[in-house]
Amino acid sequence: LFAGLDFFLLTVMAYDRFVAICHPLHYMVTMNPWLCGLMVLVSWIMNILNSFSESLLVLRLSFCREVEIPHFFCELNQMIQFACSNTFLNNIVVYFAAVLLGGPTLAGVLYSYSRIGSSICGMSSAQGKYKAFSTCASHLSVVSLFYCTSLGVYLSSAVTQSSHASAVASVMYTVVTPMLNPFIYSLRNKDIKRALMR
Repeated sequence: LFAGLDFFLLTVMAYDRFVAICHPLHYMVTMNPWLCGLMVLVSWIMNILNSFSESLLVLRLSFCREVEIPHFFCELNQMIQFACSNTFLNNIVVYFAAVLLGGPTLAGVLYSYSRIGSSICGMSSAQGKYKAFSTCASHLSVVSLFYCTSLGVYLSSAVTQSSHASAVASVMYTVVTPMLNPFIYSLRNKDIKRALMR
């Protein structure tokens, strides 16, 4: 649920940056509370439905006795790999959900940053380019980290890989990326910087 929410949150943040850089005079009108609330509601509904369907499909599986999952939590692809019954339907749903939820969100991020990049190239002042780039750099690094590790873990479940590498990748997208999200916005705030200095 929360990994899926991160996909949507990072996409919404990319859209927020797109509006702030490419349409700064329309920012307050475009990013109004109603639209922000709608984006959060749609994110929650879609991810709750996805998590519910995948949980129901895992419940129908049978597992052998004495199975230990080499992770710090019961990751979905690890649960499916250790099942003793047929997992074809579960694998199809996982891949379908990855394409359905990950594809449009990744496309939204890529579209936003392609438009931001063309807008930055069109800026005349070096200070404006630096400010726009520094605004996007931290978010873009978190997006890259999250997408590479999470899609790598779920899309490579058909390939045999070491459980240690999978666990490290899982920590990256479940622990490290959400911890970095508050810093993306708050450390750019002068009040937060002053409070940290004190």
